[in-house]
Amino acid sequence: MPERYKEFGYWEIASRQMSIVTKSQQTRFKDSKIAVIGCGGIGGETIEMLARMGIGELTIIDKDEYDVSNLNRQTMASLDCVGLLKNEVTKEKVRLINPYTKVNSVNAEINEENVEEILKEHDIIIDALDNILTRIITTRFARENNIPYIHGAIHGTMGQLSVFNKDTKSYEEMFSLPSNGKELSEDIKEEVSNLTQGVPPAIGPTPNIIGCLEAFEAYKIITGIGEVTYAPKILNFDLLNLESFRLLEL
Repeated sequence: MPERYKEFGYWEIASRQMSIVTKSQQTRFKDSKIAVIGCGGIGGETIEMLARMGIGELTIIDKDEYDVSNLNRQTMASLDCVGLLKNEVTKEKVRLINPYTKVNSVNAEINEENVEEILKEHDIIIDALDNILTRIITTRFARENNIPYIHGAIHGTMGQLSVFNKDTKSYEEMFSLPSNGKELSEDIKEEVSNLTQGVPPAIGPTPNIIGCLEAFEAYKIITGIGEVTYAPKILNFDLLNLESFRLLEL
C-alpha cells in the first residue's frame, strides 16, 4: 500500500458512500464484527461487499475447496484457485480489496459442538449456507445470544432474503420446519436433512444478488439507515420474471 494511504486510506475507500451515511455511522460499521458462514456463491459476494463498504472485522467459515464448477457464479473463484481452500483464498482476496478489514479464516463446518466457539462475540451472523440443518443450529445460537441473523437462499434463478432477531418469528417457525420447538434429536436431524435434496441449480447473477442484499442488510442494521427486512417479511425474486421482485409476509 502506498505510504500516503496508511493513515487515511480507509476513509478514501469509503469516500463515495459518505454522502449516504454520517462519519459516526460509518465508524460503527468500521468497529463491527460480522460472521459469514460460507464462502461460495452467496458468501463470496457478501464478503466482498462487506469489505468494500468498510467492515472492520470478518470471520469467514468454509471447509470446501474450489472446483471448476464454481466458476459460473462464485466471484472469488478463478482457475488458479481450483483445489485451494475457499476460506484461505477469500481471506487473501479481501486483503487485496480492503487491507483495513481484519479477516479471521475458519476451515470448518458449523455444528452443535463448535457453534459457540466460532460465532460468539459477533455483531451479526450472515447465512450463506446450502443446507437447512446448519441454518437451524446457527439461527438458534444467534437467537439465544441476541445476534441478528441474515438469511439468504437461492434455487436456480430464484432468491429469498429475510432477517431474524430475538423479537421476530424464528427461522424455524417462519418456514414451518419440523424442528420448530423441538430438541435436535437424531430423528429430527434426519428429518430436517431430508428436506435438503441434492445440489441446487444456480446461475451466476442469482447468488451474487442475494450476497449483495445480505451485505446491505448488515450495513443497514449497524448504521441505522433505511428499513431492515425483518421477519415475517421476506424479499423474493425470480430473475426470469421481471415483475417478481416482491416483499411478502409469511
